[in-house]
Amino acid sequence: MNTAISPSIPADNAALRAALYGGALFKTAATATTDGLVSATRKLLRETLGDVDEDLRLAPSRLSNDEFFRRMGVLRRRLYLGEDFHELLRRLVVELGFDLDSVAFDPLRLRIIQGGGHHNPAAKAVYYPHRDTWYGHPQSLIVGWIPLDDLVPEETFVFYPEYLRRVAGNDSEIFDYDAWVREGWSLKIGWQDPEAGLRARYPQMIEAIDPSAQVLGFDTRAGDLLLFAGAHLHQTRAQTGERTRYSLDFRLVDLADVDAGRGAPNLDNRSRGSAVPDYIRGVARRA
Repeated sequence: MNTAISPSIPADNAALRAALYGGALFKTAATATTDGLVSATRKLLRETLGDVDEDLRLAPSRLSNDEFFRRMGVLRRRLYLGEDFHELLRRLVVELGFDLDSVAFDPLRLRIIQGGGHHNPAAKAVYYPHRDTWYGHPQSLIVGWIPLDDLVPEETFVFYPEYLRRVAGNDSEIFDYDAWVREGWSLKIGWQDPEAGLRARYPQMIEAIDPSAQVLGFDTRAGDLLLFAGAHLHQTRAQTGERTRYSLDFRLVDLADVDAGRGAPNLDNRSRGSAVPDYIRGVARRA
């Protein structure tokens, strides 16, 4: 399966969803809406980090791990729960051709990959090869990812496209969504419990990736939008320098596709429970 990343999405939303379920990857240039999300998030980052003149990507190095964790936890909660950010996300969803009457989404999450963070035992799960569907999401899951900065391939993540139609030996059966949120709903947002990365078990591959499999990376500009099926196997790259990577992502589903069982192939997802009832409906606060 020789997959490339397309710079434009189909105009018809049903065709877009079908292409994504089939393994297509799309990365479109920044729009006014994605630029707005980036600007609003960077403004909050500067306020949260407390130094408007400093390079945001280097700022974490001047804070203790505990203090940085605390500040980012507050910010991540703001982005995930804020109605203003929900509305921005709804605007983006409509621009992509989705029908708000049929869509539901898991809101914006601020992802933070620190320079050298792969050496932190509490962050090890961040670097596991995984499918997002292993976390109690349906096969119709679509993921959107937006970087806050221009990034070279070594600063992003990689896909293993062949594994969309190939079993990836994993332990996803350990994940029960209902138990996960029962033990602490704030874990959905992330960065709320500094010990979660040491205590909690996260689904991961339990076999080596085939060294002959295609590895697809990419570079990106701030505000670009990457869309992919949540069933794609992918893996975050370690940030080996001093600079931190900030990005936003969100998950969405077309509820008609969920009900009809449409989506990407399910070869190995054994996670239990469903995150969909906790998604936000597109029509909740329609403009």
